[in-house]
Amino acid sequence: MATVTVSASARLHVGFQNLSLARERLYGGIGMALAEPRVTVVAEPADGVHVTADSGSETRDTDPLVADYARQAVDLLEVPGARVELERRLPRHVGLGSGTQLALSVHAAVAGAHGLEPRVREYAPALGRGGRSGVGVATFEGGGFVVDAGHPTGRFTTEPPAEGDWTVPAVVARHALPEDWRFLVVIPEAEPGRSGDGEDASMRSVVERADPTIGDEIAGIVTRRLLPAAAEGRHEAFGNALSAIGRKNGAWYTDAQGGVFRPPAGELVEALESCPVVTGIGQSSWGPAVYGVTDVNHAAEARAAATEALESRGLEGEVVCSAPANEGAKLEFEESGA
Repeated sequence: MATVTVSASARLHVGFQNLSLARERLYGGIGMALAEPRVTVVAEPADGVHVTADSGSETRDTDPLVADYARQAVDLLEVPGARVELERRLPRHVGLGSGTQLALSVHAAVAGAHGLEPRVREYAPALGRGGRSGVGVATFEGGGFVVDAGHPTGRFTTEPPAEGDWTVPAVVARHALPEDWRFLVVIPEAEPGRSGDGEDASMRSVVERADPTIGDEIAGIVTRRLLPAAAEGRHEAFGNALSAIGRKNGAWYTDAQGGVFRPPAGELVEALESCPVVTGIGQSSWGPAVYGVTDVNHAAEARAAATEALESRGLEGEVVCSAPANEGAKLEFEESGA
């Protein structure tokens, strides 16, 4: 028995390889792990489930999802209980994968506290994660830049599968990205991105109307531009491929989100496109987070451009310039003496 601390990184989600049921495989996520921001969860064995936040307040004063995920972990792992503390959180529903990283972090911490192997890929469907994109699970496991295999379309309709009735898509490509790359992330204060039933309804409408030729075009960009640039460490070429994929994904979502990028992400994308040291500008998942690619030598200039983009449009928000995360979630163990 031990006290376990789990720290997991945010992820960027560039988009999907295909959203048309007319092709053999559906979805196929593309994304990468960030060194910052992170979520940190601490767990130790207990009888029953007890959850606190970094302030020491009870669950009702914090994110109720922490308690939900803790109860699910205790049930799935068939352990007596756990005391779980959320030390650090990711911003919710802004496009950084907060739900998956929190769910898997809680599960891994509870498992580790009881001396069990977390096996997050196996348990993710029961936690409601990995049903479309496998990027969040894959970055939790091993970090890096990830492309997943998606799902066979023969098993899918425009209705989502029953909860837990899926396996997390396999990783078909993973590359460690150069340590001197930096990902600019701009998080404007805006309506949160879609999740839950709202996301399911939006995805259903997109899949019903998706043009299959867009997926064919994305396939060429992934194989001939994006993967070679990642393997060779060419950040400008990598960024240019990201931009192209992001815009083609946006074409699928135009009706669902009111444009290729949803407001106010589109304004920020347009502003950052004029910055010569940032490439690969796009919207992560449903936004409103916007990202770009630069390097350590130009990070300060990129950050200044992002701050100016927010201020000139009267927007409040946060700017992060993060290195890639080329390792998965970190687990630290301290013997509890129990």
